[in-house]
Amino acid sequence: MTPVSARTVVLASASKSRAQLLTDAGLKFDVVPAHADEDAVKAALKAEGATAVQCAEALAEIKAVQVSQRLPECLVIGADQMLECDGVWFDKPADLNGARAHLTAMRAKTHVLPTAVAVVLGGQVIWHHSASPRLTMRDFSDAFIEHYIANTGPRVLSSVGAYQLEGWGVQLFDRIEGEFSTILGLPLLPLLAFLREHHVVMK
Repeated sequence: MTPVSARTVVLASASKSRAQLLTDAGLKFDVVPAHADEDAVKAALKAEGATAVQCAEALAEIKAVQVSQRLPECLVIGADQMLECDGVWFDKPADLNGARAHLTAMRAKTHVLPTAVAVVLGGQVIWHHSASPRLTMRDFSDAFIEHYIANTGPRVLSSVGAYQLEGWGVQLFDRIEGEFSTILGLPLLPLLAFLREHHVVMK
């Protein structure tokens, strides 16, 4: 049997930020996006009473397993992130008006970003991890929302919560609790620890 360390690593995600995090960390990998019906999975899990963390974990595993079934010899990484504020699950805004509505709803409140990662080999989950950073938005004005959207443009539609901490989005916050890469969508430090343990990256 081929050792884990000798297997091709595959990221089962089209997320540019996740790919950039892995690239910046020095990992060599291929990108093969999964095509899971995320909305259907979320709706089903919510109807069953699942938490946002459980939903993120399920989606990360579903994505990785789906790709692993096509590439059983590869080490497949799946990841997912939810946003929960006052018990409401938020998705990426559909348009700029949706972004305004999201920012208004989360203003002066703390929201959670349940973020999960799973590693799958031969269709079986061999490792998983989740974390839930907490972010508190400041009580910004309506004028700031317009200023922010005008300067950020369509990029606000590319992430859940309508913000990117790497840019103007950091101005929305009073307090951020959690590891930065996890907030960007991938619990990178635990993942790297797993990969070191299996000699995929150097100890």
